[in-house]
Amino acid sequence: MLIQRLKKLGKAKNLFHDLYDDLEEKRVEVKFSRALKKSETLVTTDTVMQCIESATSEKRLVAWADRQRVSFDCNIQQVKRTEFDVLYYGIFFSDVVVIFHIDTDEIGPDIYYSNKQHKGNVGEGQFHISNKTIGIHEKKYLYQKLTYEKLLDVLS
Repeated sequence: MLIQRLKKLGKAKNLFHDLYDDLEEKRVEVKFSRALKKSETLVTTDTVMQCIESATSEKRLVAWADRQRVSFDCNIQQVKRTEFDVLYYGIFFSDVVVIFHIDTDEIGPDIYYSNKQHKGNVGEGQFHISNKTIGIHEKKYLYQKLTYEKLLDVLS
């Protein structure tokens, strides 16, 4: 709904993409993930309760200002490039939502895209965004950064 409202996009033309851009006549896919700190504690029988307590999103979400300093990982997955023309992908940080825009033909090695996600899958891939790769996305594909207050305004 967020991308649909920000871009004033229409409903999908089929089940294999999320939205449709009637002006540009393009199929649009939307994917979001959360920027979560990696767990600092290895799960063992002695630490399992501590790991469960520290696993909540509010304790693990990374702030935008810390995006290159704090080790985090998020995954944009089930990317089926033949099924859409444009991908809007976003990351929920603790203080902002960051949205990126990329054309299908740009999805490749530059963003560490892998066309292998699950054994036997053909035509479906994924890419990870981390503190080490966020700069590439920010520099080339940044569409918009929203505070959660602005996000609520757009959605209400």
